[in-house]
Amino acid sequence: MAEIFVLDTNVLLHDPKAFLEFGENEVVIPLAVIEEIDNQKKRQDEVGRNARFISRELDGLRCLGQLSKGVPLPEGGMLRIELNHQECLEFPKGFDPQKYDNRILALAHNLANGNNRVVLVSKDLNLRIKADVMGISAEDYVTDKVNYDDLYTGYREIYLSSEELDRFYENEGLPWKQSPMLNPHEFCILRSPDNESQSALCRFIEGWVKPIRYGEIVSWGIRARNKEQRFAFDLLLDDTVQVVTLVGSAGTGKTLLALAAGLDKVIQQKAYRRFLVMRPIIPMGDDLGYLPGTKDEKLRPWMQPIFDNLEYLFQDCRDSYHLLNEFMEQGLLEMETLTYIRGRSIPNQFILCDEAQNLTPNMVKTLITRVGEGTKIIFTGDPEQIDHPYLDACSNGLTYLVEKFRGEKIAGHVSLIKGERSKVAEIGARLL
Repeated sequence: MAEIFVLDTNVLLHDPKAFLEFGENEVVIPLAVIEEIDNQKKRQDEVGRNARFISRELDGLRCLGQLSKGVPLPEGGMLRIELNHQECLEFPKGFDPQKYDNRILALAHNLANGNNRVVLVSKDLNLRIKADVMGISAEDYVTDKVNYDDLYTGYREIYLSSEELDRFYENEGLPWKQSPMLNPHEFCILRSPDNESQSALCRFIEGWVKPIRYGEIVSWGIRARNKEQRFAFDLLLDDTVQVVTLVGSAGTGKTLLALAAGLDKVIQQKAYRRFLVMRPIIPMGDDLGYLPGTKDEKLRPWMQPIFDNLEYLFQDCRDSYHLLNEFMEQGLLEMETLTYIRGRSIPNQFILCDEAQNLTPNMVKTLITRVGEGTKIIFTGDPEQIDHPYLDACSNGLTYLVEKFRGEKIAGHVSLIKGERSKVAEIGARLL
């Protein structure tokens, strides 16, 4: 028997095409959700854009019939906008019936009195808890989720015989068609079971496992301190890998390595026209509100972590402050937010998107589709440190991108493990 899925507002604002993801079942959107979407449509951010998008989609479905009676969906199933939320005879005392969440609960409760199984789909933890208290089935929206515990790391250990390792060194690589099957640009730590000291670091490229080329290079004064950082540099400094994702806890060096590689590529090698650094504007804790000053002055508090890393990279330069400002005035280095990225085309640039774990999958799609010819884009972040209210380690855009791009020839990924910022930072990230 077909199920009925009642969608909460945050699901549609997270993914405006969510109503298409429920197969042959019936999708019900409460009228309270339409009212909440209407309240968000004037916002000048991704939430406002999604609110306007879903309104246009629903308006387009009106040509198929009356929405209150139900209209067929392109992928099967039916969509209906339901008004039945005003009365709920068994509604617990103390629940304000005028609140949007409670109106949605009432509707789901009324629908559940029929023969069909009713599921409330919401990204709001508290609404799911209240639904469970009332005996209503409630689930998170998991269509765009990945299993973070099994997230692709970008590297693995492979044991070969001493003869095969000798052949690897003699030929500077080995053709690889046997098990395990490797993803494009996946790194391997080759070891010999007969001799533990005999090992090699390599990358899978076009059917061959080849020694890494850039792992030992000093880039803008920075040298890799562990094997994962060597893997990261090998991707960051290889222009054929156009999309790089670096995941790691605080202090593993992902942002510093990406900044060093970007400065090297743009300023020293002149391989790209500009180094563009972006961060999502999502505060940790209470927002400070509007900031005075020019755009650069407004961005400074949000970009301060980037400036901290840049000051470290420029610490050996004379008059580093003026040198950094000179690069920015010349247009070689630019700080930007994601707010006004839609509609842009960005060719021949080295792009770093830091703190990408605070982006939704749709926001990552928006950014990556801005990439023009000759541009390389880097995403860094820690999925265990998320400030977005409706994202977690499984549903954020960074982990989603890692899993979707793992088989693409233009993309590479590395998960960094060891903290290198300081002993205090490493212990804190591990224990806290």
